[in-house]
Amino acid sequence: MTNTLTDYNLWLVLVSFLVSLFGAGTGLLTSARIRGDDNRCHYGWLALSAVVLGGGAVWAMHFVGMLAFRPGIPMTYDTGTTMLSLALPVVFFAMGLWVTNRWPASVAALLGAGTVLGLGIAAMHYTGMAAVRSEAVIRHDSTLTLISIVIAVVASCAALFLLRHAQGLLRAASAPVLAVAVCGMHYTGMAAMVLRPGVTPSDYFSGAVTGPQMLMLVILVVTLIYVASLSLVWHREMRDLRQDLALKRY
Repeated sequence: MTNTLTDYNLWLVLVSFLVSLFGAGTGLLTSARIRGDDNRCHYGWLALSAVVLGGGAVWAMHFVGMLAFRPGIPMTYDTGTTMLSLALPVVFFAMGLWVTNRWPASVAALLGAGTVLGLGIAAMHYTGMAAVRSEAVIRHDSTLTLISIVIAVVASCAALFLLRHAQGLLRAASAPVLAVAVCGMHYTGMAAMVLRPGVTPSDYFSGAVTGPQMLMLVILVVTLIYVASLSLVWHREMRDLRQDLALKRY
């Protein structure tokens, strides 16, 4: 019942970062279409971007990271709390993306949106941790918990700044910066975790998801999100290209 570096499968830690990186890149790709040529907010793209970023870059990364954690005791996840942990970052990212697209030139809006995104990442993490069922009692060091939240907020603001104001390769860096925000927050939050022996036996299976079931759920969610979002982006790109070619003919 420990929480040290040796309790982590480092290959799965790397996979968790790659999942977050791909989710961040895909989400930022779809978010580029939120504000259209007509200067209006397109809520369909806003909702899709929030699902991709909240569900893929944040939620999926968290539970891959949890699967990397091997504390030497059985762990399952409460189904209701796990679903809540999926909904929370989607809602927070929807709010943050709406703010930054509503006032794209405002520094205050960018900082506010970045703060909302960072708090959404933190809310997801600690709700996901509340979903854990084990024989241990989980507590968190308050200093490291605060640091983890600050990491999420600062890196989220930096990612939005690069997305909004940078050009070329520097703009593309917004995806890895957001992935660093998610992973930095997660693993700092995990470092804040203290495991203590519990005094009552845990109900592992009633209304809970096991580790293998969680893996299948993460794969299903990630596949659906990424296939749907990339297909929509491809379809829109092809439609725009056909329209441009038609205009050139005339």
